[in-house]
Amino acid sequence: MSTSELGLPMAVPAQAVPVQNPPARVRIYEVGARDGLQNEKTTVPTEVKAEFIRRLADSGLTTIEATSFVHPKWVPQLADAEQLFPQVADLPVALPVLVPNERGLERALALGARHVAVFASATESFAKANLNRTVDESLAMFEPVVSRAKAADLTVRGYVSMCFGDPWEGPVPVHQVVRVCRALMDMGCDELSLGDTIGVATPGHVQALLAELNEEGVPTSALGVHFHDTYGQALSNTLAALQHGVATVDASAGGLGGCPYAKSATGNLATEDLVWMLQGLGIDTGVDLGRLTATSVWMAGQLGRPSPSRTVKALGQTTQSHQE
Repeated sequence: MSTSELGLPMAVPAQAVPVQNPPARVRIYEVGARDGLQNEKTTVPTEVKAEFIRRLADSGLTTIEATSFVHPKWVPQLADAEQLFPQVADLPVALPVLVPNERGLERALALGARHVAVFASATESFAKANLNRTVDESLAMFEPVVSRAKAADLTVRGYVSMCFGDPWEGPVPVHQVVRVCRALMDMGCDELSLGDTIGVATPGHVQALLAELNEEGVPTSALGVHFHDTYGQALSNTLAALQHGVATVDASAGGLGGCPYAKSATGNLATEDLVWMLQGLGIDTGVDLGRLTATSVWMAGQLGRPSPSRTVKALGQTTQSHQE
């Protein structure tokens, strides 16, 4: 078997056969360093996080969510935001950060962050569990955050969790999700990320939500998707979104991640699996799959367990010598 320059086994490349009306290019919104690491049982050293982000940038990813300015009490794994962000701030990529409230925004602004995100819920149960507020109370909390961020010329993303199903409430009505999305857009969010937090979405549900959002004035160009692979549906749901015209997809290197407030949430869609599929569809990402795979193999070594990504398993068998 031949090998790449990084020593990775060279798999037979996916033959590029496009689907109907695919986007020419997909922007991968890499969440591994924040959403991927926030649920780790042990704290990852700041230096390891910084190196992870640098390696992700070196693989060609241009949007890498760096950390969260949430109170350390709630997410202790990300308590080092002030120490981490300056170590990666000079990278030539977008480094969004999560800001749960005005205090979080102030901390992010003090470090020169230019891209921020707020984290809303489509359901009352998760809003209570994650934010200790009702949906409407959480939206009221975000309004001054978004307003101040826009006044400072920052880009603002609005995450919407539990868009398809909720572990306490069951299936989530489409109109309920649309209401929260519309409220975030009206505040001034530049982009929304539709989260399948517990991984129960299926393609028809995805397309129904996207169609309803369009009917309510939310353009596809402002939408991204964030799928978890609990039932093995993350890639099929992504394809459904792509065929609708969505061109921003969240993914986590190596399939890292979950959600500390939704115990049934398993790993995010693995970035490598996404890139493999997009290459097979002839869609440009700008990502070097070999370098990305080597990065996830290295990170798996830091965490002491193998990556759940199937593409990493397929391509990463001979990277042991490249983990240092």
